[in-house]
Amino acid sequence: MNTSVLSATGLVKKYGELVALAGVDVSIAAGESVAIMGASGSGKTTLLHCLAAVLPADAGSIRLTVPGQAPREIVGMSESERSAVRRASLGFVFQEHLLLPELTAVENAALPLLLQGTPRAQSESHAAGWLAVLGLAGMEQRRIGQLSGGQAQRVAIARAQVTGAPLVFADEPTGALDSHTSDDVMNALLYATTAQGRSLVVVTHDTAVAARCDRTLRMVDGRIVASGHPDAAAAPARIGAPSGSTASTTEGRR
Repeated sequence: MNTSVLSATGLVKKYGELVALAGVDVSIAAGESVAIMGASGSGKTTLLHCLAAVLPADAGSIRLTVPGQAPREIVGMSESERSAVRRASLGFVFQEHLLLPELTAVENAALPLLLQGTPRAQSESHAAGWLAVLGLAGMEQRRIGQLSGGQAQRVAIARAQVTGAPLVFADEPTGALDSHTSDDVMNALLYATTAQGRSLVVVTHDTAVAARCDRTLRMVDGRIVASGHPDAAAAPARIGAPSGSTASTTEGRR
């Protein structure tokens, strides 16, 4: 297995008397896809948010190691420090995609670069490259309301990738989609992450989505109770570029 990009030990998170995370240990390797599953209230979303520097953990350690940077300890960071980590090193895809309806597809995808101070023309050119890779060439100027649910989620995937984030977190990325569209979106998500050597952490209730990942963690009452790899015979083969994409364009634009 490759070098760990994120490693958490003894992770604790409480909400008053409720223990959401009870000493969780987890490591994510570079280029690995990991699904987190569990019943509602098991702690899976809290774990995702702590690992992604969205929520502060109460105790334990979260060590982020990305290429070209010294390892960083996330636990104990201030909100502004965690925000800087999210902007620089992490990508996010959400169930409802959380795109801005008043912006076009390319403007939404370019937003993380614009927030980093990258010039608009350069940001939108790079974002357009990712949209093309994900099968959305020609849809750059459409607003979100003019896209299907699957197309909008591909815009969210492009947004998660424009900064070159080595680690992407996805919270129920296919939860609002039908099974066919869900499969298309997972193809796009895996192609945009692990196929490029990046890591992916997915919270999901969908066993078909989890089967597409390299490893599944199962949570109960704030603890990881099982960790394993899917049956190689049952899991789909590694995907190629999404249908309709122009995959050769993106790497050269980074």
